[in-house]
Amino acid sequence: MRDAAPTTIFLADYTPFGYEVDSVALHFTLDPHQTRVKSRIAFRPNPDATDKTFFLHGEKLKLVAATIDGASVTPDVTDQGLTCAVPDGPFVWEAEVEIDPAGNTALEGLYMSNGMYCTQCEAEGFRKITYYPDRPDVMSVFTVTIDGPHPVLLSNGNPVETRKHHAEWHDPWPKPAYLFALVAGDLVAHTDDFTTMSGRDVTLNLYVRPGDEGKCAFGMQALKDSMKWDEKVYGREYDLDLFNIVAVDDFNMGAMENKGLNIFNSSAVLASPETSTDMNFERIEAIIAHEYFHNWTGNRITCRDWFQLCLKEGLTVFRDSQFTSDMRSAAVKRISDVIDLRGRQFPEDQGPLAHPVRPESFQEINNFYTATVYEKGAEVIGMLKRLVGDNAYGAAVDLYFERHDGQACTIEDWLAVFEETTGRDLSQFKRWYSQAGTPHLKVTEDWQDGTLTLTLAQHTPPSSATPNPQPQVIPVAIGLIGPDGAEVRPTEMLEMTEATQTVTYDGLAARPTVSALRGFSAPVVLDHDQSDAERAHLLAHDTDPFNRWEAGRNLARGALLAMIRKGADPDTAYLDGLQRVLTDRSLDPAYRALMMGLPSQSDLAATLHNLGHTPDPAAIHAATEAMRAAQASHFADDLAPLYAENRVQEPYAPDARQSGMRSLAGGVLALLSRLDGGAQARAQYQQADNMTEQLGALACLLRVKAGDAELAAFEAQWKDDRLVMDKWFGMQVMQADPEDVAATAHRLTQHSDFNWKNPNRFRAVMGSLAMHHAGFHHASGAGYTLLADWLIRLDPVNPQTTARLCSAFQTWKRYDGDRQALIAAELDRILDTPDLSGDTTEMLTRVRTA
Repeated sequence: MRDAAPTTIFLADYTPFGYEVDSVALHFTLDPHQTRVKSRIAFRPNPDATDKTFFLHGEKLKLVAATIDGASVTPDVTDQGLTCAVPDGPFVWEAEVEIDPAGNTALEGLYMSNGMYCTQCEAEGFRKITYYPDRPDVMSVFTVTIDGPHPVLLSNGNPVETRKHHAEWHDPWPKPAYLFALVAGDLVAHTDDFTTMSGRDVTLNLYVRPGDEGKCAFGMQALKDSMKWDEKVYGREYDLDLFNIVAVDDFNMGAMENKGLNIFNSSAVLASPETSTDMNFERIEAIIAHEYFHNWTGNRITCRDWFQLCLKEGLTVFRDSQFTSDMRSAAVKRISDVIDLRGRQFPEDQGPLAHPVRPESFQEINNFYTATVYEKGAEVIGMLKRLVGDNAYGAAVDLYFERHDGQACTIEDWLAVFEETTGRDLSQFKRWYSQAGTPHLKVTEDWQDGTLTLTLAQHTPPSSATPNPQPQVIPVAIGLIGPDGAEVRPTEMLEMTEATQTVTYDGLAARPTVSALRGFSAPVVLDHDQSDAERAHLLAHDTDPFNRWEAGRNLARGALLAMIRKGADPDTAYLDGLQRVLTDRSLDPAYRALMMGLPSQSDLAATLHNLGHTPDPAAIHAATEAMRAAQASHFADDLAPLYAENRVQEPYAPDARQSGMRSLAGGVLALLSRLDGGAQARAQYQQADNMTEQLGALACLLRVKAGDAELAAFEAQWKDDRLVMDKWFGMQVMQADPEDVAATAHRLTQHSDFNWKNPNRFRAVMGSLAMHHAGFHHASGAGYTLLADWLIRLDPVNPQTTARLCSAFQTWKRYDGDRQALIAAELDRILDTPDLSGDTTEMLTRVRTA
């Protein structure tokens, strides 16, 4: 373990930097191990700052020379940066440093990926490029000159001069250093153009490695769709002459919104029908939209400090969710978002890594790029929009853009425009940003003489992050469904502000079935004690598509819990209800495919834990498998017709209609394979002309232990495609039996193509190990040991990827004493590793001491 305690940074301690930056000029002379970076920065005292200490961040830099107004200076240099005496008025700081891009395995700052130079500066990577006040509230215009023996030399903004081995770029829009970007390499551009709503022509380029040109068309169209949507829905127009995207193989994140030069993980932008699944296409469309939307919500208006990260990320996730809902199915998107929220954010909120949407403190900001900041942050925006209405939301956002363009802002700035526009007091609503934990909403019913009274009670479990949570504003959408299936009352939005509130419905002819929290109107855990008959009624008749799905999910959860705890047989009432939904041809195939899904095994473990029971991963896995077998048997007569009618016959398109059909056909094929031993899956594999059907068939074959030949054929076919091979690696772990998961993952780490320094490949194996609930938590502890071994190995090379995978251990206190002892031993072993990174130390210390 590290000897020195990491420094904790507090929101309450914020002070502005002592100097403002009028302009930045950077000159790069590229070399794999000895890149020279010259900086010329015009500073002047900040009149709003009281502390005039001149401190510039800098890490892993070799200072060659430094001057102030042309005179040499000798700064006081440490591992974190430098300080220097400076004039009282404006001055020009110049410095030259040397850095080692090829040796930068952390993929933060300027580094190399397969011979290409690229950058990742969010959150604090710019300090590994040159000395600078590397904080988001310091904004300036940048001019960048690049010299290097590469055909493509890119940076932010518009090109000023381009010739062989030399390029100059100027970005006229002030930005913080985290949005700086540079790319240099042998790249090919897929080019298009876009005309903005004011008539300006914008050149669009998607740069890829030679050989990837055929995987650019979808990404380019997604970019153009995003630009058009942001103009139509938010009135936001692009503001440069050029928009560039670059695909990079070695990248810790999905993508980065650097101004005018977005850098993408290859997996988040490259796509073709032969190599990408429908899910890949939808993910790419969403990520491209997300990064483009950041141009306004993140770039033109940025964060005052990193505690405000949700200001740009929560808002932009909400915007990209709106975009996907408009491009595809709003109901399917909403359900998918909630599945993701419950699968990733709820465990975070309920465990040792809990923190508010806006944290009060941190040690390593990289550890707070979390589901709470992103996904829960987006849910908070959605609640705000529901509370004020569409028109008021639009007016407030317009005011936000008008008032704060070019500024570094806070959550208070964001909420203030809503208070001014609507006249509402949002001080209580602000608790969603300051309190950790997931509120529990209990709904109880009382029926007497035609009057239904609902009592709503909210409670947020206390945590170390929020020991005394207070009542929050919770929008609760409620509808009533009559005995005949008709909607008795349309959706009513109840604004809950107290710990307990009641709502009364009078003059009802018969007792209705309550449809509560429609559309998942707030990110809460709903405790509504309804009978299976009531849930079946909602499954059959609810007019709210989310709650209809939720009713089926609750029936499935109840049936699975009875199987796990009491050894019950699969519930035929649930199976009958699901069968009616699956065979209802009036419903969207994508929606029916979601209906087939069961609660995840991790979800079931959390439910059991919340009910006061110790979850047994093996029993959860067995019950899930038994339920799948029961579905296959119960739907046996319907499976072949459903499969046949949802096989797409026309040429492949990644649109919502075809994707939905393939999703339903794939779910049906998984059940069919349990009955025919994989015969239909083998036929589909042999006939498939797209990755969705090929990979789906292979998964079915592996699941029924009949896919060895196809697995080998898949590897032979795709061994030269790195992104497809990531799928090959990950699938074998995910489809292994629980007792074989750790051994399968270990075997794959010995494969010649397992490049553990590539984040995508590492996550394909180790991330899949962590996600295989029964396999990772196998009683032997082999999964814990294997993951710990690899986290120890990866940490000195790539701390960010290591720290993020440490979250696999965050739910360890749910399980029995033997498993807890095994995990505790591995956590201690990692923490006792010499020179463990600050990223990993913080994450595991929080997990271990919970």
